[in-house]
Amino acid sequence: MFDYKSVGLNEDDLKAMFKWMDLGRKLDERLWLLNRAGKIPFVISCQGQEAAQIGMAFAMREGDISAPYYRDLALVTYLGMTPLDTMLSAFGKRDDINSGGKQMPAHFSNKKLGILSQSSPVGTQVLQGVGAALSLKMDKKQNIAMCTLGEGTSNQGDFHEGLNFAGVHKLPFICVIENNKYAISVPDSLQYGAEKLSDRAIGYGIHGEHVDGNDPIAMYKVMKEARDRALNGDGSTLIEAMCTRMTAHSSDDDDSGYRPQEEREGLKSEDCNVKFKSFLLSENIIDDEWLAQIEQEHKEIVNQATKEAEKAPYPSPEETYNYVYEEGSFLNG
Repeated sequence: MFDYKSVGLNEDDLKAMFKWMDLGRKLDERLWLLNRAGKIPFVISCQGQEAAQIGMAFAMREGDISAPYYRDLALVTYLGMTPLDTMLSAFGKRDDINSGGKQMPAHFSNKKLGILSQSSPVGTQVLQGVGAALSLKMDKKQNIAMCTLGEGTSNQGDFHEGLNFAGVHKLPFICVIENNKYAISVPDSLQYGAEKLSDRAIGYGIHGEHVDGNDPIAMYKVMKEARDRALNGDGSTLIEAMCTRMTAHSSDDDDSGYRPQEEREGLKSEDCNVKFKSFLLSENIIDDEWLAQIEQEHKEIVNQATKEAEKAPYPSPEETYNYVYEEGSFLNG
């Protein structure tokens, strides 16, 4: 792990990082159980990417705008979306903060938290994030806009158009590629020819960083530096965080057909949560008693959120057209 003291973090910060990483993991694991029990329709996992997400989140500040992608459960939880919000969305309930039960799970949206609405076509969040960065610059705000995506999305046209525009106009924008080495079933070797996707930054005239996404401290460092550059008028940054996808692409996928057995068997050794926990234990920052307390606390939080979401009402037919263009216009003729 990177030297946490050199980047201004202390032991309490590291304990907080782990707590958020663990809460994201526990929520994700519960979603899988609910899906396998037939209670929710779909899961797309954050497992293996919590370190990158919480590391970058720790460098963000109130007023920053985020355009996350579908795996960013740990990130949006840190930004303020509650476990109940997550469960209401998973069940498609009326009080789902993301869309009132209209969007599929993992399509995050929260105006109060500065989280832009997620679209299903991958890559749109880059343009949305760049547009938000332009508005922040025009309004002379001391904030940044950021987006996240998987490495597969880096080959979409929206990615190139957005970063080119950000580079030309020196926008306060940060683009984070959470590179988990698979675009559904396509390995990174068949996705791009470059050694590092962060090298593409040169072509856009922006700063590029390649970082170990399993290390939340290193992720915090590069994100904080990128944010400082943006606020100093030095333009945008492209960060490539190398992560590990611990699960199949989604609950509708079986990765045994394309992922070598040896690789799948070795995934636990690449688990960022396990690695960070081991580091904290070795440094005597946490102990088994503290871990047991956190385990129980998060179990109770997730249980309560699940119970409340299961009991919550579904949207009524009369609410179908709420928040869609002019409310009720189709029903009213």
